[in-house]
Amino acid sequence: MSALRRTYLLGVAVMLLHIVACTEDTSELGISLDQDKIDNGYESYEVTTKSSLLGSVLYTSPYSYVGNVIDPETGSNIGAAFAAQFHTFEDYKFPDREMLLQATGTTQPEVDSVEVRLYFDSYYGDMNNPMKLEVFRLSSTKFLEENVDYATDTDLSEYVDFESGPLASKMFTVRDYNVSDNEMSESGYNQNIRICLPCEAGNRILADYYDNPSNFKDSYTFIRNVFPGLYFRIRSGSGTMVRVKVGTLNLYFRYMEEGEEEPSEGICRFAATPEVIQTTEFDNNDLSSLMSDNTCTYLKTPAGICTEMTLPVDEVFANHANDSISLAKVSLTRYNNVNENDYSLGIPDYVLMVRKADATTFFKNRSVANGQTSFTASFSSADNTYSFANIGRLLTYCHYEKQKGMREQGLTSEEWNSQHPDWNKVLIIPVDVSYTTDSYGNVSQVSVTHNLELNSVRLVGGDNALYPIKMQVIYSNFN
Repeated sequence: MSALRRTYLLGVAVMLLHIVACTEDTSELGISLDQDKIDNGYESYEVTTKSSLLGSVLYTSPYSYVGNVIDPETGSNIGAAFAAQFHTFEDYKFPDREMLLQATGTTQPEVDSVEVRLYFDSYYGDMNNPMKLEVFRLSSTKFLEENVDYATDTDLSEYVDFESGPLASKMFTVRDYNVSDNEMSESGYNQNIRICLPCEAGNRILADYYDNPSNFKDSYTFIRNVFPGLYFRIRSGSGTMVRVKVGTLNLYFRYMEEGEEEPSEGICRFAATPEVIQTTEFDNNDLSSLMSDNTCTYLKTPAGICTEMTLPVDEVFANHANDSISLAKVSLTRYNNVNENDYSLGIPDYVLMVRKADATTFFKNRSVANGQTSFTASFSSADNTYSFANIGRLLTYCHYEKQKGMREQGLTSEEWNSQHPDWNKVLIIPVDVSYTTDSYGNVSQVSVTHNLELNSVRLVGGDNALYPIKMQVIYSNFN
């Protein structure tokens, strides 16, 4: 065989093996070109798992949550309250002072009304369940800071002005019966909770604007000098949790334009958006009954339980010193709920596999899956599984990290394992994943954040697993 032909065939073999390593389809495994003696081998290894308590997690979600429900699994209460700052457009301008209608007998401009609307896109519970919501002004002396990472157990009461009492309270149901069915069915309608605030809250903002318009030059200045934000909590009621997508603070006023006989109506809208801070505190502490169940493992949110997996790295590389891993696939199977109903907790759409040692910094650094030490997988309703198609690079990374560490520290394998107990451990964490598509159709991840919905999944596994979890590994060897 000519050297040119041999080089060509070797290139084809390498290309085909690369394709195999990036796919879940095992029908194309076992490619072999006799001329180049490329051998493929297959092994199956057992993977061990256990439930791991997440507890408090970093709050990086773009959503806010408010509500109070009883966990159908544990019987304990899960509560959520949130704080929101409001964004102002840079150098926002109200009409000139003399154009605004003024309060009778004064020279001060006034608003006609002030409201907050909490727009939500999903909820858990009964749509007709009555809940009482309270709204407080945030503190003007202790602010939520942009450079601080807030967690789901942050005590937000430290940032609230409770001494002045609530600005407003609101009895609400998810189904707003003040809105007609026709209006609700319109394409532009978004479900929301409307809360009326006292006009004085809006009049103070107007007065601040006309006395010090520079305080409205950007959101940072507005929050610290005019309006620090609002805190929302459930005062009474149970059975409903809503996910707030955006909140708005709306000021309605009237003003006279030059040459007009009737006043015009105006609105100034400040929004709680990602440009400013929104953070939720959860009360979800009683998970002991689930943690003690070793016949399975759990994925439970918000801020609840994840699954810890121990990878059989030593076993995978034993007797395979001259082999490379083409594919390593592992799937986690979900147990179906025993009693499925309208109030069953949900199933996370995505999970993250990340090295246990890296889990905290992954979220702190706002990382996305890199395909080496972190991976994401989506839930397949057809297979009832979360499948990681190829974690071969992770196994190789852990193996060479251990070999390098043993050489540098002069340790045996057993000593390394003892001193580095998490070297081959990963966490499976429920997450929300956002993607973007560029002009060429390439899809890439832009964010991976903790899932904070009311979800709970039981997975096959645990110390007393009824069915072992298997990882399939395909090896390649160029002789």
